[in-house]
Amino acid sequence: MCGIFCCLRVSAAWSEGNKVVQQHLSRRGPDRSGELVVTGACYECLFSAHVLHMRGTLTPQPLQDPAGNILLWNGEVFGGLEVKPLENDTSAVQDRLSSCSCPADVLSVLSEIRGPWGFIYYQRAEHLLWFGRDYFGRRSLLWTFDTECITLSSVAAQTSEPAWQEVPAVGVYKIDLQRVAESGSVTMELYPWSPAGGDHPLSVFQSVSGCCAVLLNQDDLVLKSPICPLNTSVPNLSTAVKSDCDADVGDLALLLSKQEISEDVDTLLNVLSEAVRRRVQSLPIHQDSLTNGQAVVAILFSGGIDSMILAALADRHVPAHQPIDLLNVAFKLQEPKKQKVSAKKTNKPQSANADDPAVPTPSLFDVPDRITGRCGLRELQDLSPGRPWNFVEINVTQEQLQAMRQDRICHLVYPLDTVLDDSIGCAVWFAARGAGLVAQHGHQKSFSSSAKVILTGIGADEQLAGYSRHRVRFKTSGYEGLIQELSMELGRISSRNLGRDDRVIADHGKEARFPFLDEDVVSYLNALPVWEKADLTLPRGVGEKLLLRLAARRLGLTHSAVLPKRAMQFGSRIAKMENGREKASDKCARLLTG
Repeated sequence: MCGIFCCLRVSAAWSEGNKVVQQHLSRRGPDRSGELVVTGACYECLFSAHVLHMRGTLTPQPLQDPAGNILLWNGEVFGGLEVKPLENDTSAVQDRLSSCSCPADVLSVLSEIRGPWGFIYYQRAEHLLWFGRDYFGRRSLLWTFDTECITLSSVAAQTSEPAWQEVPAVGVYKIDLQRVAESGSVTMELYPWSPAGGDHPLSVFQSVSGCCAVLLNQDDLVLKSPICPLNTSVPNLSTAVKSDCDADVGDLALLLSKQEISEDVDTLLNVLSEAVRRRVQSLPIHQDSLTNGQAVVAILFSGGIDSMILAALADRHVPAHQPIDLLNVAFKLQEPKKQKVSAKKTNKPQSANADDPAVPTPSLFDVPDRITGRCGLRELQDLSPGRPWNFVEINVTQEQLQAMRQDRICHLVYPLDTVLDDSIGCAVWFAARGAGLVAQHGHQKSFSSSAKVILTGIGADEQLAGYSRHRVRFKTSGYEGLIQELSMELGRISSRNLGRDDRVIADHGKEARFPFLDEDVVSYLNALPVWEKADLTLPRGVGEKLLLRLAARRLGLTHSAVLPKRAMQFGSRIAKMENGREKASDKCARLLTG
């Protein structure tokens, strides 16, 4: 993974604001930094990269080949393009791009790659600058424009001008640098995904400033979509799943006894297990991690079904002696007001438990996700008793939240700016930092997670009807409305979630990985009819994400398999810490204090 940066200028001096951006970029890639300046006839490009070493030989960036082509690669190749066991995927991508002689060749290489990526590529002989994000937008890339330059970066600074925006993940872009120099303005050609995954490619026009133009490429070339289209069939009365089950583990077992359902569950577990394997193996394990028993893999962990399944599947593929860190974040609850005791009541006997040291004192950090997280830990310990599970209790006070939001988080969430972005961005930042407490021999001690890879369950709710809005849409518009809602979910996930979460997690020199957004997982779920993925006629805790709940039961999970969905901002109680009356879509004034 990398923090990547490129500034193309025609006549302007380098922006001082970019120095602030470089500070944020350097935290994304602590292992190696580099910089190159390329000068053309009437233009200059500054390329900068900060590398987090994740596989193969540590490969410095910017990576320049003998022909002068330059690659900035912020991604992981998990399939499609061959990467040898000890090879770095940046080198593999550069080798393939170096052999490209036309735009169709570049598109062919990028279409093959399975995994998250954001990239910038300079073709020296043709004076072309390519850039873009993968189909889902799993890696952040931002842009900003003025009359004399265009700047691209993995992360920005809230105080920098002009304003930044996320590069729409609707395709890849190409700039002819010689034309820019001749005309004095930037024109970009867009090569869209086909079929499109999200907003219509032309929507990108609205996100660029008046000093730039975006045109669909004249040759009508496209990137091939890495996933199959969504199954839009609607059930009739004879095909829809029928069940009288309630939120009970035994009822899930009853459904699993049906052969067709059982086969769907087994296939999902196979593709999801492989997706997890790709993301937890082939990691550079340093000697100190081996000798000190440190984890190389962590999971954003609430004890809910998504994180429990990721933990259970990671247990299959991480060597049994290595710990797995379970990162559980909680924001301090308000202390209860002390009630005055009247003189008449002082003689009444106190509760038998009041001074009993054997009865644990409730903690102000015992938020819902902490409670379900501890339950989930016990399930995992029963499932895999030989595994060292580090349940990391990450406790955040209001003072810590306000300080780190102003110093760091507001810049990482930017350019997003809603109350929801603030809540989730802050919760994920503290969780990913991994600084908290773990229990050892009956006592808690300070702990800091060393894991560079952080698995997150994003993508499960979007594909399997896990949100409450899916129930509302199903109730008002039936299966047709639900299918439309699910189609929209993946289409907007890059702009609503993934860029933000990548920026926030990477600030700790760690990499977010999203097994539920693996191309094979998405293709399998897209191919299934909606009623085999969810049955919203069933109660909460069963009907939403029904197929995943059945998979959890197949893995041996019990209580967690029927836990209803609880959003991170509510489960961690960050939404209650400051202003509980705000709406999620409101602009968040707290993010403007940085």
